[in-house]
Amino acid sequence: MRNSVSPLTRRMAIAFGATLCLGLAQAQSSPTTRVLVGFPPGGGTDAIARILAERLKEELGHAVVVDNKPGAGGQLAAQALKAAAPDGHTVFLSHDHSITILPMVTKNPGYEPAKDFVPVAGFATFVNAFAVSSGTPAQSFKAYVDGVKAAGGKGSVGIPAPASVPQFLVQVIAKQNGLDLVAAPYRGSAPMMADMLGNQIPAGVASIPDFIENHKAGKLRVVAVMGSQRQAAMPEVPTFAELGLKGFEDVPYYGLFAPAGTPKAALDRMAQAVQKAIAQPDVRDKLTAMGLTVGFMSGEQLGAREQAYGKVWTKIIQDSGFQPQ
Repeated sequence: MRNSVSPLTRRMAIAFGATLCLGLAQAQSSPTTRVLVGFPPGGGTDAIARILAERLKEELGHAVVVDNKPGAGGQLAAQALKAAAPDGHTVFLSHDHSITILPMVTKNPGYEPAKDFVPVAGFATFVNAFAVSSGTPAQSFKAYVDGVKAAGGKGSVGIPAPASVPQFLVQVIAKQNGLDLVAAPYRGSAPMMADMLGNQIPAGVASIPDFIENHKAGKLRVVAVMGSQRQAAMPEVPTFAELGLKGFEDVPYYGLFAPAGTPKAALDRMAQAVQKAIAQPDVRDKLTAMGLTVGFMSGEQLGAREQAYGKVWTKIIQDSGFQPQ
């Protein structure tokens, strides 16, 4: 006896198959946005990117993945952005170092921000900080300076990347306090933090998001911060200006950048998604708890902020005598 299939059943099967094929085609064609990060997993910038990416996925309605390309202080990620298709599906989440500082201190970084990139949106500012490891007895910045002097005036201070704001801060601290401090560069803040927590290096300079969790846990001590005022996340810590170290009041920024030539409609859509994402209380609370001052900047505002910041640091770098390498 043969199995018989009714015309209705056959039509239903065909319709189901067509719907399934359409769904698979849509899934395969659904875009994925890459968020390039120039530092390894585990550091402050990576953590910030993952918080933002999770909410951007909801706002954009498709997958958003963090793509870590660590090395050369974010230079490799910036080069990857330059090489990416300007289709609106690749952005670079960066702070000041890769966008403003690296082009000043590197002869051939492999990209020109003003030519190769376009600002999409800014979402926060932050400050760098000076911290000492738990094995360093100093409880304050002055005590650290006095301790180095008592030990002969020489010391090592970790920094997340060479020729960075932290390096120039170390140089100014050394000069103003008559110390011989060596800035020890790492491949990002995560390995630097590992050495500080292991008491392999007595002090370090990095962003508050890099330090804040271990500072609150008592595993290291932040003893001074940049900026014109104390930070809400650690109000007990004085600014460098309070300690007599002037010139570090301008604060760096976090933002998203896209390849030059990206359509304005795509830029606007991403900027709107960022604005909505950081307006969500959970996102704002997480970023604030990391020591960021959360606030939206349009692409135009981010570009103006970058230019103003660049003018300040051009003078600081020139005054230091540093020559591009």
